[in-house]
Amino acid sequence: MENVTSYLCGIWAFGKGNARRFNHPLSGEADYQLCSAGLPLVESLAYGRLHGGQALVAMTFLQRGQMLKALAKFLLANKERLYALSARTGASRRDGWVDIEGGIGTLFTYASLAGRELPEDTLWLEDDAIPLSKQGQFVARHLLSSRQGVALHINAFNFPCWGMLEKLAPCWLAGMPAIVKPASTSAPLAQGLVRLITDSGLVPEGALQLICGEVGDLLSHLDYQDVVTFTGSAQTGRQLRAHPGLLAKSIPFSMETDSLNCCILGDDVTPKMAEFSLFIDEVVREMTSKAGQKCTAVRRILVPETQLPAVQQALSEALAAVVVGDPALPGVSMGALASHAQREAVQQQVDRLLSSGCEALCGGSLAQLELSEGSNPAGAFYPPTLLLCRDPLHNEAVHGVEAFGPVATLMSYASREQAISLALMGQGSLVATLVTADPALAAQTVRAVACAHGRLLVLDTAAAAESTGHGSPLPQLVHGGPGRAGGGEELGGLRAVKHYMQRTAVQGSPLMLAAVGGQWLRGAPLHTDHRHPFRKHFEELQPGDGVLTARRTITEADIVNFANLSGDRFYAHTDETAAAQSLFGERVAHGYFVVAAAAGLFVDAGVGPVLANYGLEALRFTHPVKIGDTLQAQLTCLSKRRKAPKTDEPPCGVVAWDVQVFNQHQQHVALYRILTLVAQRVPSA
Repeated sequence: MENVTSYLCGIWAFGKGNARRFNHPLSGEADYQLCSAGLPLVESLAYGRLHGGQALVAMTFLQRGQMLKALAKFLLANKERLYALSARTGASRRDGWVDIEGGIGTLFTYASLAGRELPEDTLWLEDDAIPLSKQGQFVARHLLSSRQGVALHINAFNFPCWGMLEKLAPCWLAGMPAIVKPASTSAPLAQGLVRLITDSGLVPEGALQLICGEVGDLLSHLDYQDVVTFTGSAQTGRQLRAHPGLLAKSIPFSMETDSLNCCILGDDVTPKMAEFSLFIDEVVREMTSKAGQKCTAVRRILVPETQLPAVQQALSEALAAVVVGDPALPGVSMGALASHAQREAVQQQVDRLLSSGCEALCGGSLAQLELSEGSNPAGAFYPPTLLLCRDPLHNEAVHGVEAFGPVATLMSYASREQAISLALMGQGSLVATLVTADPALAAQTVRAVACAHGRLLVLDTAAAAESTGHGSPLPQLVHGGPGRAGGGEELGGLRAVKHYMQRTAVQGSPLMLAAVGGQWLRGAPLHTDHRHPFRKHFEELQPGDGVLTARRTITEADIVNFANLSGDRFYAHTDETAAAQSLFGERVAHGYFVVAAAAGLFVDAGVGPVLANYGLEALRFTHPVKIGDTLQAQLTCLSKRRKAPKTDEPPCGVVAWDVQVFNQHQQHVALYRILTLVAQRVPSA
């Protein structure tokens, strides 16, 4: 029997005490054991803060993102080691793909987000300067800094790889080390993943630790700089959230729990429509994928009364075709549950639903299980189970009891309003799907049920060709939900990174805030020297470097020529009579001509480090420019960020420039930011 060890304070070790033993879900034979008693659990907190924390905090967001990318590549190259361990959980290769490569894909996504959107700094300026005074010398902005603590991730058994990596990616990107407590029933796979990560040498020592077994009194030793995340059952989550140690120190606690997610067939859909087949396929896939052991799985199937017989027949036939057994055998489409204890729990919940008045259309007990030839009957297999509730408006069990396996309950509704009511009776869900071809129905339903769901999928034939499906949380989208779903949030792009950081409002003069944030602010001094800023390489440029340009007077010929060149003959620029009746009272210059004229004032035309214009942001025209007005521009280096190198371009960085265009009365006429690619110095041979 294998000892599944923990990784704490830089050492792999097995505890000293009574170990918990676990059987193989496919054979029922003894497989492995866990014990964390006597291990340095409390000491791991200080170790993580001191070693992993200090190393991560010293890295910029860009460096952390590069670490995630390198790790993702390493794990992808070694994924077969994880697939071999995944098979021990009873999962099929397809189930393992979602867990393993889905988790690795999340690392890639967060690495990309860091490279595109986060600063080359350890501090994240969340917003632009907020003016607090008339003269502009008292301003504020919100900044995000790394917490000086450890994130304790308590994960569920169903996705030991994805569940770990989707938390580690934003956690590490925020500069925070982690201690992972995987579920015992899939601990060997979680341990295998941690071994790969530590063996890679790509992550600082102390940034990742692992507890296989019980956490003891670890929660009592957490501090206010620490964070706890939990994924699992609502009952366990509530107990953890109420821990006195967490409450006493106001320790952030994010909870994502299983929910009674629904899939709704729109009343516009008939069996002859393509959307009907989409609905059946989506429900069957969600019931059987990972043997129904997904927090996002469909548990409640809502269909119009008129379509109940057709849906019942189609689902029953599709589920009857599901082959249950050892995923290693040919033709098997659904594997075992994670453990025999899990199977017993599923049966108990199914029995509760049956005793509440539900009927079993297929499955419902082990007596209904048909195993593929060659599968071991001692395994933790359970049949796909479709229940029918004839009175869903008054049966509380179908909206409150979840069988965490291949089980869902079919129910009908008489009107759109009733469908909405049934969806809301789930008391908060991670995700719901509406299958419809009617945009009006989609609008009505989404507006009514969004308040109770973390994610909504509206599925029609157009979306189906590329849809990732009901049960696939994507790293770009929020994963979580209100009420029964736990009330927490994960993923959602960079939103998840902010969960592990401290938001602070900082007030002061533009000069002081520019120094704190490493970004120039309007109102702070302009640094000028004999060299035009476009003459400086990326390394030489500093925020605040800039130029105040010469002046240019706008003529009628400028406006006429720009209209002819661009084809923009809007009346306010070209029709003197109409312009006189406009809000300007006379003809004015094109806004885009003002931008072009400003570029003519501040651009240094010679060959130099500036390689290309990379974009324009936050453009505002704040005052009209009339014939005879004289313009002047100020170009200032706002911030800079090194760009991930590509083989087809020289080493360079993205520089953001603040542009202010004034008229002769020192009034702003245009404000915006431009981005340029600026070359780095190439070291001489």
